[in-house]
Amino acid sequence: MKEFRKYVLPGDVIVEGNPHIKPLANVIKIDNRIHATRVGIAEVTQNGVKVIPLSGIYIPRVGDLVIGKIIDYSSLAWVVDINSCFLGHLLAQDVFGKEFTPSRDDLTSKFNLGDVIACRIVNFDRTRDPLLTVADKDLGKINNGEIVKISPSKVPRLIGKRGSMIQMIEQLTKCKIIVGQNGVLVVSDSSREAINMAVRAIMLVEEEAHTSNLTQKVKDMLGGSVA
Repeated sequence: MKEFRKYVLPGDVIVEGNPHIKPLANVIKIDNRIHATRVGIAEVTQNGVKVIPLSGIYIPRVGDLVIGKIIDYSSLAWVVDINSCFLGHLLAQDVFGKEFTPSRDDLTSKFNLGDVIACRIVNFDRTRDPLLTVADKDLGKINNGEIVKISPSKVPRLIGKRGSMIQMIEQLTKCKIIVGQNGVLVVSDSSREAINMAVRAIMLVEEEAHTSNLTQKVKDMLGGSVA
């Protein structure tokens, strides 16, 4: 089967006449035709057919790494803005442990209003707001770095195959970049110039995610060469 990519609108037929090809994401199979259900770039590979959306809000998925901001708290949990139509909830017990006692433990001693945190979605079923955790390695409060926001639908393109795109940007700018699946990123480095270069590269990926030779364009912008 020939692999290809093309721009599609909802309802467009991407492939037809192949009963074995699998519908993967943002497509629907009717008889032997696979139709797009989103505006985006259709990608046909040996694995199947999917559409990479060109726009859209972030819908939480269990296991996603997200970057959010503390916007409220109660005696039992923090409320976190995760750049979605849903608000995240981080239980105090997740942070303080099983011995947590509301009358004794002050939530603001861990996270306060305005704090930015890296966390994961541990529970979500669309009937209630997602539950978050900071219990895993490298999660928790982010103390420095510049916040950058892109469309959540462009995150896969920014990461690249097996992390190739984001690793290249990190390598050529010497910056550390935390990428949230919700489209929120944190770029950090001791050099302001390096951060600016990394942000420019990230924005280029967002603006031209649908174009070809994007890796080379980013590489040229950063003035480096990667083997």
